[in-house]
Amino acid sequence: MALFSSGKKHTPIVKKVRPTVVKTENVAREIESIAKEYGIKQENLDFNILDVRSFTRFLRKRDEGEWEEIENERLNEIDDATLLDPNFQIKQIYEVEIFSRQRSRNPLDEFKIAIGANATKCKIYMQIKEGSVLRYFTGFKDELRMYIDKHKVRAGVLIYIFDEMLESVVSKLAAKVQLEEMLLFEKMETVLIAESIEPTPTQHGTLVFRYEEHKNEEDADKRIDYADRGFIQSVHKDELLIEYIKPRPGQPGRDCRGRYIAPKEPSENNDITFDIDESTIYVKEDEKSIKYFAKENGYIAFEDNTYMIKSEADVNQVSFKTTGSITVGTDSDVNLIVTEADAIKDAIDTGMKVEVSELDVEGNVGSDAKVKAVKATIGGQTHKSSLIEAEEVDINIHKGTVKGKNVRITRLEHGVVEAENVQITQAIGGRIYAENVIIEVCGSYVRINASHKIEIKKLRGSENIFTIDPLQQKKTKEGYEKNKEEIQEIEIKLQKSKKAVEDYTKVVKKNYKVFNDIKKRLLHYKKNGIKFPEAYVKQYKMYQAQIDKLKELKEQQQRLEEKLYLLANQTDTLQYDILDARIINHDRWIGYNELRAKLLDPPLELVYKPQENEADHIYGVVEVEEDVFKLQPLKEDI
Repeated sequence: MALFSSGKKHTPIVKKVRPTVVKTENVAREIESIAKEYGIKQENLDFNILDVRSFTRFLRKRDEGEWEEIENERLNEIDDATLLDPNFQIKQIYEVEIFSRQRSRNPLDEFKIAIGANATKCKIYMQIKEGSVLRYFTGFKDELRMYIDKHKVRAGVLIYIFDEMLESVVSKLAAKVQLEEMLLFEKMETVLIAESIEPTPTQHGTLVFRYEEHKNEEDADKRIDYADRGFIQSVHKDELLIEYIKPRPGQPGRDCRGRYIAPKEPSENNDITFDIDESTIYVKEDEKSIKYFAKENGYIAFEDNTYMIKSEADVNQVSFKTTGSITVGTDSDVNLIVTEADAIKDAIDTGMKVEVSELDVEGNVGSDAKVKAVKATIGGQTHKSSLIEAEEVDINIHKGTVKGKNVRITRLEHGVVEAENVQITQAIGGRIYAENVIIEVCGSYVRINASHKIEIKKLRGSENIFTIDPLQQKKTKEGYEKNKEEIQEIEIKLQKSKKAVEDYTKVVKKNYKVFNDIKKRLLHYKKNGIKFPEAYVKQYKMYQAQIDKLKELKEQQQRLEEKLYLLANQTDTLQYDILDARIINHDRWIGYNELRAKLLDPPLELVYKPQENEADHIYGVVEVEEDVFKLQPLKEDI
């Protein structure tokens, strides 16, 4: 037999539930039972609250006690002491009529809400869903209160108690809807509608190692450096290291379903089983905790079941496999000694970071390694991609980059040096940027930029370029650039100021004759006791205001001119510092070399090429005539 479809969609037939009246403590369970009996979904059922009866009782030692009914209006009179009594009980019995949800439109059908609670169920929230709509109708406020109470009852929350704020919530919504007739919720809103007595959590005895809390912190880019495993944990004077939080019993509570919440018994977890070195760690104790603080900077160590602060640490190697990066800070007062001295191994391995107060490395610093310290000593050699930063630096063989204040290098092999004062025993290629540079033996392909002095004791190579550069130091260069920007800004302002002074001067001169005439007339009126005409007084005040404005503009122009003069002098000082700078070669010149000097104003580079075997030793910039400079040998004694 063939089956044919009409093409129309059939609405599933939902069984209708005969209105059923029940008395129950659990409305949700009754709805579930009826839905199961009729084979329908629970959301197809609705209910009305016909009556609510509230009961209380106290448990006795021998029996459970009798339930006594209490008027709903008196529920909020129950005091906290009673509610926090573990023997007190409260319940509600609801008489409800359960029936099939009607297709006819309920005025509150568009107001979509859900009831939620915090973990203890001591705070109950009404969540108004996005897109919900409220429309005003007669009896709106009472119907809205009943609508919310129905949701609370279905969620197992007591009504008429713990909900003093609900009246305010309903009143505010009713006022808004009545004013606007229709209220649309464009985003989800959450409102507190009931609050009972929150219990105070029990505090168990807990040992917290505060000094470990900075491990694996995220950097500014929200990344964690897993190479920095906290092999050494730096601490500072008076820093909290360890805290034992003493056990403390909690306080009971009662949730919005009426259930008593008993506090847990505190436990003595993580008892103190260690000792401390009293010379480096001090203790503070109060009723809540025992706290251990550092007496000095350094790093925390645990030896023979004793915590102590130490300032010197010895490791064989800094590598990903052994220690990971060691970054305790240059202000930590931690001195780190790395003892690996094998020439074919790296004492500080590839990609490692070391940041301490003092560092003594007996061996090599590997590729992409970064070292930062106040004082650093490298007994081996640095890789060409390594970076050393410290105020005082001593390096045996340098191939990487070093930045510091005073840098001493035994052998420079095509490395980069940025410092204030640089001393090198032997240089074989490399670039140096400093104030003062002294090289004992200079080979070939050395580039030096210095702001004050370049001194070569012995010259054993060629193809070197020695440059006097007043902006060599980063701070000086930044100051000069800032100075230039300020000069440009002030020159623009000064130009505008001069134009304003010129314009106002013309205005004042143009009106001077009229002003003088008015002034004479006013003096005449005053002398003869005649009342001043208002028009004359107004014109006089207007002209006086123009004179005051001109005076103000001239003062502003003078201030700008003074500031410009000061800034220009600062630039001139840098320019003339070049005249004191020197390039000194105690030896004879070999092969091709260049001496250079950079002027600031005008921006020129002077070049001098000493001849083979030239005997001159000292070179500098000379102003041969006004604003004309030359770089040349000087007749000075070494």
